[in-house]
Amino acid sequence: MAKEGPNWDGLLKWSLSHADGTNPPSRNLSEVDRRWFMEAMQAQTVDVIKRMKEITLVMQTPEQVLESQGVTSQDIEDMLDELQEHVESIDMANDLNSIGGLVPLLGYLKNSHANIRAKAAEVVSTIVQNNPRSQQLVMEANGLEPLLSNFTSDPDVTARTKALGAISSLIRHNKPAIAAFRLANGYAALRDALSSENVRFQRKALNVIHYLLQENHSDCNVVTELGFPRVMMHLASSDDGEVREGALRGLLELAQDKTGEVAGSSSIEENEKLKQILQERIRGISSMSPEDLGAAKEERQLVDSLWNTCYNEPSSLREKGLVVLPGEDALPPDVASKHFEPPLRAWAANRNEDTMSSNEKKQAPLLLGLGPPTQDPPAQNSFSGAMPGEENRDTSA
Repeated sequence: MAKEGPNWDGLLKWSLSHADGTNPPSRNLSEVDRRWFMEAMQAQTVDVIKRMKEITLVMQTPEQVLESQGVTSQDIEDMLDELQEHVESIDMANDLNSIGGLVPLLGYLKNSHANIRAKAAEVVSTIVQNNPRSQQLVMEANGLEPLLSNFTSDPDVTARTKALGAISSLIRHNKPAIAAFRLANGYAALRDALSSENVRFQRKALNVIHYLLQENHSDCNVVTELGFPRVMMHLASSDDGEVREGALRGLLELAQDKTGEVAGSSSIEENEKLKQILQERIRGISSMSPEDLGAAKEERQLVDSLWNTCYNEPSSLREKGLVVLPGEDALPPDVASKHFEPPLRAWAANRNEDTMSSNEKKQAPLLLGLGPPTQDPPAQNSFSGAMPGEENRDTSA
């Protein structure tokens, strides 16, 4: 049986023969070769806008109708996977709203299936990453509300974590979104996330807290009054290295804020429990193997910085030569950018031209949707107290 589709082997041989110097260069292709080449290319090219419109139609179809025709939650999740690849381009992300796809996507945040709620939040995160226009569109469509609701109260921890991931992308360099997050008792929800037993959820919450405190240093008073230092001190002894580092970063941020106070009257610098925790971490670091010491570079520097900030003297790590190992530079660790620079769009941040690579696509999954009537169908604890100095709050339930 003859192979279907373009002759890719022939295309490869033709390309190599015209690029390896074995044939003289020529600017003139025969009409047959030109037509064959264009057909081969077009056969594997997806019309992205057309596909996004088709996916939008499916998202606009009521969940009950899709289920009645045999469409599963996994089918919808696969479709959202494809949509996420398309909207990695900033232009395609902005076009999703123009073709009517943003609102039904946000509707999927309320889907009855946890995997769909989680995947929809992941797509929203991709859309708003380093994209002020889409951030504005999501805010105008009231997209923060279902994200906050899922973050604070979704029974599925993965959906909660993905919702927080979308929120972290939405509020980045977005002052109106940060203000709305604060008014919706976002800090109290972050404190609850730190008290969860899910490591990934804790990591994400710690990263968001650190970003918010750097953007609004005056919020150190708010998080201190909400009891964050006590929770962070507990997490500073976590078995997970990233959680420990995130907790130490937060404590350092609070310690550097001289007006901050730990619950009660004693300042964080005078807190005996913190001193005990730092001493335990110093002992743990001192007993590490050379390989583990290299991997714990940020933790070593954070422990030393926090000790120096709180007690106005270098830690014993510095005396032992463990803060900066031979061959390491003495610059402080970059503790924020690696967590907040979106991997899917870092290269396109400040780029306005069309991104053509998004038009090249792997084989598209079968479109899920409705055919004509005569045809077969296609294939944890929460805190509600308002934060000091705030008047109103957005709905977060």
